[in-house]
Amino acid sequence: MPTVKQLYRYPIKGLTAEALQQIFLQTGQSIPLDRHFALAHGTTQFDPTHPQHLPKTEFLMLMKNEKLAALRTEYDDGTGLLSVYHYDEQGDEVVACVASLHDDKGIARIERFFAEYLGDEVRGELKLMTAPSEPSHMFSDVAEKTLSCINLASVDALEQVIGSPVDPLRFRGNVYFEQLPEWEELQWASGQLLQLGTAVVRVLKPIKRCAATNVNPLTAKRDLKIPQTLVNSWGHPNMGVYVEVVEDGEVSVGDGFSLV
Repeated sequence: MPTVKQLYRYPIKGLTAEALQQIFLQTGQSIPLDRHFALAHGTTQFDPTHPQHLPKTEFLMLMKNEKLAALRTEYDDGTGLLSVYHYDEQGDEVVACVASLHDDKGIARIERFFAEYLGDEVRGELKLMTAPSEPSHMFSDVAEKTLSCINLASVDALEQVIGSPVDPLRFRGNVYFEQLPEWEELQWASGQLLQLGTAVVRVLKPIKRCAATNVNPLTAKRDLKIPQTLVNSWGHPNMGVYVEVVEDGEVSVGDGFSLV
């Protein structure tokens, strides 16, 4: 039976994945704090009282801003502290910036750091946006509140064709699962129900991949041609599927992930 190998959330859109061991999923919601913050261009318009989905081009993202991958971030949701790390000339990881996302001064410090780090890649005055809780919102690439689920066997198949390692984190998934044949997840019909731990989720659609996956999450270099390889080898640009939660429940690493 397919089982959950890894769980992740991405508190700040486009920045570091944070591993989880167990989560509680609520109907109609994503993983708590997933894509809760986003670094937006000064030209981006967002009304937190009436939040609307915006295209990813309104935000800093790996597809356009691969330098983000050279940073490592940690977010403490208890204290609100965001820590940003980078590597010095000796290859040692050092603190680049630490600030609270719970106060205006801390937010301004983070905004200045990323604005200086990316320079003219930012359109206008960079701003950190926070997704409102009422009404609930997330800065996802799609309008629905989803979990992205990645079959590790499909990643392995891609790796064999490319002939070099492919870090699964290139696909920025929430749920990585194993023990399912390669590409079988793409045969799941839209609306298909699956048991994920004790929660139930519904398949929405395959995840079409963009140039962000070409960026190595460790080196920040564009060293592979993943969408092109997917199309040339299998006739589609997809890796993984989006699902939405339709029944509350808990999911932990090692839990089952199977058709209902």
